[in-house]
Amino acid sequence: MAAARTIAVAADLFQIALAPAVLGGAASPVNDAVDVAVGIALVALVGWHWAFLPTFVSELIPIWDLVPTWTAATWLATQKRIEDRGLKIED
Repeated sequence: MAAARTIAVAADLFQIALAPAVLGGAASPVNDAVDVAVGIALVALVGWHWAFLPTFVSELIPIWDLVPTWTAATWLATQKRIEDRGLKIED
């Protein structure tokens, strides 16, 4: 679960840092490749979760990809699994 969360946060930070290049459309293929790779990695690590589908679609919308949707979706997908293992997450 920690690896999935790390990948999601890293992807969102990368996309925010890459924003000036992506907004002009120059690095859009790179941004799309990152989203595909992150989606595959998260499904491989966590398994399929319904939150990944709207996240992937929203990442295709210009400027919307600056919202940390991978982080939010991964947190949602892993939260229940961590609680099922009896681990308590402190706020």
